[in-house]
Amino acid sequence: MSYKCLLYDVRDAIATLTLNRPERLNALGDTLREDLHDALTRASEDDGVRVIVITGAGKGFCSGGDVKSMHEGKETGRARPVIEKIAPLRDQTVLALRDAPKPVIAAVNGAAAGAGMNLALACDIRIASSTARFGETFVKRGLHVDWGGTYFLPRLVGMAKACELIFTGEVIDADEALRLGIVSAVVPPERLMPAVYELAGKMAAGPPLAIRLAKRALYHNQDVDLRAALEYETYAQNICSETDDAREGIRAFVEKRAPKFEGR
Repeated sequence: MSYKCLLYDVRDAIATLTLNRPERLNALGDTLREDLHDALTRASEDDGVRVIVITGAGKGFCSGGDVKSMHEGKETGRARPVIEKIAPLRDQTVLALRDAPKPVIAAVNGAAAGAGMNLALACDIRIASSTARFGETFVKRGLHVDWGGTYFLPRLVGMAKACELIFTGEVIDADEALRLGIVSAVVPPERLMPAVYELAGKMAAGPPLAIRLAKRALYHNQDVDLRAALEYETYAQNICSETDDAREGIRAFVEKRAPKFEGR
């Protein structure tokens, strides 16, 4: 299956989803939202995929909402479908990222502004090119933050800094994003995808079930007390300890070799 505004590729158990509207810096217009949601669902359900990578074509990662289309809609009085006001596709996409049973890495190759920044924040891990820029630019358009920005950003940078970035719409560079903990690493542009695939490859070689449960536990335990967190860890550990992958991991350790995990 091909998409109008997204490139989908699977190699070595890694699905790469490339936002593909480079002429608009991959703004989330045309069919891109629908394409991204469908591709995320597809990769999540594919047992042959163990890691998902999201990046952008051209010079930008994602410039956010398609402001030109917003303007045209306002000028023509075009109404949004009721369902988009109640359960917008953007919210479904953010939840699909969080619920994906495998790691999701954002390879931020350029500008990540507004919804584009929050799309990156919704991923599990972010690696940035030195040319990347980040900005919660909604306020500059008189708009409210969406795509989960008010949830993700304070958890990464603290409430005061999140307030500053959201209230001012300030754009920060990749080094500042690294200092704030928004990204895990900053690399030269030509090293971005090799670095991302190196990290993704390490995860793809790991035990899928254990990683799936670990991802669920990490996010579940953000909002519960210690007792509930420990109970969930015990639940997940009991499942993992009965898998073939656990037996293989222990056997490989004893035999002093690298384990080969099959996801069973």
